Amino acid sequence: MKPAHPDCDALARTGSRVRERLAENPALSRLAVEGAEIYSAPEFLSDAHCRHLINLIDDVACPSRLVEEQDWEGYRTSFSGDVDPRDDIVRALDKRLATLTGIAAGHGESVQGQRYKQGEYYHEHWDWFDTQAPYWHRESRNGGQRSWTAMVYLNGVEEGGTTDFVHLDLKVVPAAGSLLIWNNALPDGSPNPLTMHAARPVLRGVKYVATKWFRARPWK
Repeated sequence: MKPAHPDCDALARTGSRVRERLAENPALSRLAVEGAEIYSAPEFLSDAHCRHLINLIDDVACPSRLVEEQDWEGYRTSFSGDVDPRDDIVRALDKRLATLTGIAAGHGESVQGQRYKQGEYYHEHWDWFDTQAPYWHRESRNGGQRSWTAMVYLNGVEEGGTTDFVHLDLKVVPAAGSLLIWNNALPDGSPNPLTMHAARPVLRGVKYVATKWFRARPWK
């Protein structure tokens, strides 16, 4: 018998609760894809809040890193950084996403901002962690597996910069203030391979995103 995946039961319970909560929210629409739970909400953030977050990202943006760096040079070329969690707008976003999902605020990682200038990208990847990788020991003690991803586009992009779910034939075009949120797990709580996605290269303009990941257990 195959052993249960770490945090599987917790992720199944979280998925069930969030699924019911999002289904009752008229501001959200579930995208018509098979095999993954992906929702969107236009105009989730105001233009003023988006501009504020863009300024915060520019203040902290450094070359983006991967949880596993070896042999992955050039796989992610964006700039990113955790924005100030004490900022009023960031605190309001944290609270709003926790309320939206019903996931305890303590299970959420710090909001991370990403900036993609012309030509920058992030190749295909999952947000959930590989529990066989060396880094899992660290992440297991730091809240465990990721459950849901919430991503807010802070501006439109002149050309390129789509978020592509490569196994679902889904391409999401950035729109200022719009929210994209998805479950990284299957209904049984195991990682969902169909959530593999990529940030395609920006061809013209700049792309800004604010992302929050939730964990199966409290994040430290």
